[in-house]
This record gives sequence, structure tokens and C-alpha cells, in this order.
Amino acid sequence: MKRKFLTACAALTLISALANAQVKGRVFEDVNGNGKIDRKEKGIAGVNVSNGIEVVTTDAQGAYELPERASQVIFAIKPAGYQFALDSNNLAKSYYIHKPAGSPADFKYKGSAPTGDLPAQLNFALRRQAENDNFRVLVFGDPQPYTLEEIEHFSNGVVSEVTGVKNVAFGLSLGDLVGDNLSLHGPYIQAVKKVGLPWYNVIGNHDMNYDAKEDPESDETFEANFGPANYAFNYGNAHFIVLDDIIYPDPRDGKGYWGGLREDQLQFIENDLKTVPKTKLIVLSFHIPLLNENDIAFRTEDRNRLFQLLKDYPNTLSLSAHTHLQRQNFYGKEDGWLQEKPHHEYNAGTTSGDWYSGELNEQGVPASTMRDGTPKGYAFLNINGNQYSIDYKVAGKADNYQIQLSIPKVIEKDRNSSSGIYANFFMGAKGDKVEYSIDGGAWKPMEYMEAADPAYLDVLHKFDHTEKLLGGKRPSHAAQSTHLWWVKAPFKLPAGRHEVKVRATDRYGKTYEQQGFYTILD
Repeated sequence: MKRKFLTACAALTLISALANAQVKGRVFEDVNGNGKIDRKEKGIAGVNVSNGIEVVTTDAQGAYELPERASQVIFAIKPAGYQFALDSNNLAKSYYIHKPAGSPADFKYKGSAPTGDLPAQLNFALRRQAENDNFRVLVFGDPQPYTLEEIEHFSNGVVSEVTGVKNVAFGLSLGDLVGDNLSLHGPYIQAVKKVGLPWYNVIGNHDMNYDAKEDPESDETFEANFGPANYAFNYGNAHFIVLDDIIYPDPRDGKGYWGGLREDQLQFIENDLKTVPKTKLIVLSFHIPLLNENDIAFRTEDRNRLFQLLKDYPNTLSLSAHTHLQRQNFYGKEDGWLQEKPHHEYNAGTTSGDWYSGELNEQGVPASTMRDGTPKGYAFLNINGNQYSIDYKVAGKADNYQIQLSIPKVIEKDRNSSSGIYANFFMGAKGDKVEYSIDGGAWKPMEYMEAADPAYLDVLHKFDHTEKLLGGKRPSHAAQSTHLWWVKAPFKLPAGRHEVKVRATDRYGKTYEQQGFYTILD
């Protein structure tokens, strides 16, 4: 009994000590870039520092204090006009892992080694950099390689195309950096560093520790390799919030995962937003979409809490991936959104496409068109003050390749049939303007539909009907495309070859055209 009493007293003493302990330090301008506060280097006032829950702001001398917790990642929130030093892999040195006991030792993939006591001063170094309110961000959805061979596909098929890209502020990957094999985080980092940009990363459900018994533990390896799974930073007039929105294990049955946010994450968002002016653009970045439909499930109460926190911010955008489709999702009042203008979530197409499936091209890289007919690729988020637009770039194609046409090769003159002209407008959404013209005639509207893309079905049929093995693996079954338009192919025309033009205008006012041909036989 006495031993139990002493153990309880020791535990209470530890809790009390932690409750009173403080993380202290300064955020300073590192003029000479050596990472240390030198005598003439001054602190920076007004910079936010967080432990993943509380957010505090540095005083006039750049000093801050945070309560110490038993296990946490402490990070500074990059202010506009400054940049943290980058390590050799172009990842920001903006955080400190404080895990005195380290990550669980029995995990298949290792996390952080024991860190011991906090340093007396935990300082963060910043250097000034020129930032324009108008800038571009390179966005990758789901690289998700399961093998070193797929790392090569990712590197040769996508990274090589954007290596040395100009006029881009930084890059962002929206989770599933790898496919369950967390030892591939290192090769992924080495591939992405070739782009030559500062890079931010989101955790995906395939980046987690499946050994975890509680959700926070599922981030251990990600944190060891990339830093905090929940963090924020500023650039220009935009404020970015990066979140782990995967609850694992799923509390409903202890198996699998569920889209959602923990209470401590919602507290972090609330505390962070208290410091952000309402005039800024808020960009949320996470892996699982906020949807509740089909096989996508996001915990409704968490989405409602998130939307409540954003209700006074008129300029917002969410970025997600996960589905290996490309969609424009809009959330209105019926979804819990508390503003008149719906909230836009860009569910980005993926750099792995349909999980590296399809025939191999001349580079030996799978075509990997996604199940909704969107070719694999990447996106550019263009920010202008507190407004934005998004461009999708198909890997290996010209910038203006935005529409895939499916047109019958031959139809019979004056014979009515079900033959149709289909246009898959990759960045489109219901309500967009898509038109067609035959032989240079008047532009007429096409009809929006949600169905399997015929061009994608052609790929599946090729694999199914071939009498010899094709290079690469068969793609996944088709999914309904949310950016497909069609019209019955005109058949009351003179016999001969006829030109079809399709033009589409996106929600940002940008117009694209694509053309094709079909023949009418008498």
C-alpha cells in the first residue's frame, strides 16, 4: 500500500512539474545564417510559436514561453517576409521534437529517439526574404510509391518535368507521400528535393504508423522525418494551415481510419486563427476530403467545428487529395458552411495517377490515367492577394491540354443513333460552360453528365481484349467523372470528314479548346 502511495505521489509530482515547466526561447533574425543568436542579432516581434495546441506571440525582444508537455513538437509559424533556413533536402528548420522517452520502440517503422530534457533556450532562426502578394505554389497529390521502382516512375514522370521550375514560391504534397512502406520516405525526399523549392508535406493515411494504439501515435515516423503533422505558415497575404485529418484507429470499431480532427487539433486551429487578420486568404491543406459520400467519410461534427472557426473569413480554400480522382467540391449551408458563398475544396489529381497503372510510355513510365479520365499530373495554385486560381498540368503534355475528347470515328449519314461527342474537362465542375462547334459553325452548349469517361473505358477494353500481354498493369475500374459533357453526334451533314471543336471556360474565366474529327459515310 505504501509503495502504491509513493508511486502515486511521484506521478503527481511529475504532472505538477510539467504543468509549471515552460518552453522558453527567442525567434531572431539570423543575419549571418549560422543558426545562432549572435550579439548584434535582434529578436523578431510578433512571430507565433506553437506546441500544436497553444499559440503564443513573441514580444518586442522576440521572446516566447509555452507550457511544456510530455511529448510534443514545438514549431514557429513562418511570418510573411521571412524564411527559415532549409536543410539539405529543402525542408524548413522550423521545429523541435521534444519526446523525452522517444517514440514507441516496438513500431515497425521507427520514429524519434529519446530527446531528453528541453534546452534552456529553444530558439528559431529566420532570415528576411522578398515576398510578393502574387505568387505560385506547386501542388502534388499522392505520389504514393509502394516500391523503389515506383519512386523512379514518380521521379521520371513528374519530378523531372518541374525540376528547376521558375517563379514558384514553394511546393506542397497533399499526403500519401509513400504507400505504407515508411522506409520510402527517404527516397521520396530525395526525389522531391530535385525540384529545387522549399517543400511542405501533409501526412496521408499511407504515411501512418499502423502499430499505433492511439491516433497521435500514428504520426510518429512522419514527425521524425518531416516535423509536425499539424502546423501553419504565412506567405504574402495568405495563411496556410496544414492538418492531419486522419483518425486512426477508427474509434467506431478500432479498425481502419476515419476522416476527422481531434479536439487538440481544433484547439490549435482556433488559437492560430485568433492571430490571423480576417482579410487574409486562408488555405487549408489536408489529405482526406471533407466529403461524406460514397466511400469517403469525414466526421460531420468535426467539419462543422472547422466551418464554425472559419465563419468570419470570407476568403478560404481547402486542398485535399486521397481519392485518385479530380474534383471541385463546394460546401454550402446544407453542409454546415456558415457563409453565403460556398466553400471551395480542390480535390487534386495525383502525381501517381491511378497508382502507376496502364501501359508504359517511351520513358518506361506508366500512363496512369485516373479512374475519372483525368491524366496524372500536378497543379499550380496561383495566389493574387487574398484571391486564387488553380491550373492543372497534365504530365508530359502542353499547358493548354485541358480537355480529352471522345468522338466516334465513323457514323452513317442521316441515321439517328446513340453516337455522342464527349468532352472530359479535367478542371471542370457542374455549372461550367462547355460548348461545341462543327466545321467552324455556331457554338452550342454541351450537356453536363456524370458517367464513366469513354476514353478511360477504351483503355480498360484494350487491356481486356488484347491477346498478348501489355506492358504495365491493368488500370482500376472506371469511376463516374464529375467533369464530363456530351452531345449527340450530328448526323444530318454531308458525307465526308467533319471537324469538332470544344471549348470550356473554368470558374476563373480561363477558356480552353480542343479539336477532333469524325467521318460521315453515305
